[in-house]
Amino acid sequence: MLTIRLSRIGKKKKPTYRLIISEKTKDPYGRALEILGAYNPFTKELTAKKDRIEYWLKNGAGMSPTVNNLLLQKEIIKGDKVTASKTGKNTKEEVIKRLKEENEKRLADIKAKTETEDKKENTEETAEKAK
Repeated sequence: MLTIRLSRIGKKKKPTYRLIISEKTKDPYGRALEILGAYNPFTKELTAKKDRIEYWLKNGAGMSPTVNNLLLQKEIIKGDKVTASKTGKNTKEEVIKRLKEENEKRLADIKAKTETEDKKENTEETAEKAK
């Protein structure tokens, strides 16, 4: 399946992106079928070939969620925004709750480990006294 997505170009710490169309399974930094535009995240400037994007979409190409949202924002296409990340952002309460649970589990493991070590020492001491 063909996909319209971003391919990073530019210098270190100064990214710019190309809007490309390529196979979904291919490397985005490899050879693209066509360059459809460019995006500069610092200036939020998007240059795109609207007619070519529409052509590829009519012929069954898909888009990455980020590209979809960029094109919607610049009103090149119409539709709804897509959630870019599959997992939602955790709220502070969720993170704190999860960390507390992990800490409780670790403490329980440590207590169990020390109890088994104490039992081993006690059995060794009683065995030595019995001799």
